[in-house]
Amino acid sequence: MFFYLVVFLTMVTLGSCSLDNDDVNFEFAYLQIVNVEVPESFEFENTYKINVTYLRSDECTFFQRFDVAKTGETTREFVVIGSVLTDEEQCTEVNQEIETSFDFQVLYSDTYFFKFWTGEDENGNPQFIEVEVPVN
Repeated sequence: MFFYLVVFLTMVTLGSCSLDNDDVNFEFAYLQIVNVEVPESFEFENTYKINVTYLRSDECTFFQRFDVAKTGETTREFVVIGSVLTDEEQCTEVNQEIETSFDFQVLYSDTYFFKFWTGEDENGNPQFIEVEVPVN
């Protein structure tokens, strides 16, 4: 009898779980980079901490990760990706500058070119903070 009770309770428990929750309550967005701190030069095969300050516009926006595009052997484009809650009625504006960082490993002996996304101009073209870092 105990076995049947356990099986019944297991079936009721599993049957009450719904996998049909298609309501997405967030979306991803680029967050504006306002400042970067990059070393003046790199040493080949070393790893460096790169500090990035981005703008958090409201309390419904949260840092998720960096998106890095390798557009050339030593050229990198960086974007801060955030999640924005879409089911919130009111999001208090904060316009808060937040600093985060990532580690960058120098794999090539040529000069590195970094482009950090700062937004778009009036024509919708991407704008960047551009930094050139020689490798010693």
